[in-house]
Amino acid sequence: MSLNLEQYVSEFSAQNINGEHLLQLDGSKLKALGMTSSQDRAIIKKKLKEMKASLEKARKAQEKMEKQREKLRKKEQEQLQRRSKKTDKCSSDATEGTNEQ
Repeated sequence: MSLNLEQYVSEFSAQNINGEHLLQLDGSKLKALGMTSSQDRAIIKKKLKEMKASLEKARKAQEKMEKQREKLRKKEQEQLQRRSKKTDKCSSDATEGTNEQ
């Protein structure tokens, strides 16, 4: 509707074309849905291309964020392990000192 193509809404609805299906449409599938105007198909295809690019960009940003979180988790784990080893060593040294006396 935002593209001024309201005349196709009923056919898209009747064919259960949702967002996921919409992204899979190409020129021939649009034509089969009753979109006879090549201009209208071009408008839809252009918008779909923009949407796919936007989705891909968002997916890559999400992956990057997940990698950063994983890297941070690993770093925190390593710091905890170092602290634990340091604490173990200190308590071990203290125990040895007590045993020697």
